[in-house]
Amino acid sequence: MILAAHRSRRTAHAFAIGQPVRLKGGFARLANSNGVYRVTRTLPLTGGSPQYRIRSEDDAHERVTTQDNLEAVHLSGTHSDLAEAVFRS
Repeated sequence: MILAAHRSRRTAHAFAIGQPVRLKGGFARLANSNGVYRVTRTLPLTGGSPQYRIRSEDDAHERVTTQDNLEAVHLSGTHSDLAEAVFRS
């Protein structure tokens, strides 16, 4: 029972729909100039890792990636308000 609870916590989605995220390091980060994406959908696990559909704030392209490739971004001020307005539509 304890093992099952630990396993479900480890595989839970850490990011919420609408949350700003950034791809961790490497070439993938260069694909988007400011590196900020929004989570548009949570997807099933692949290889034991939660997946996400993310959309760039600079273009309309969506990508699918696993949780281990993402990190949270904390936006502030008008940029955050603008991003929320864009992604509501």
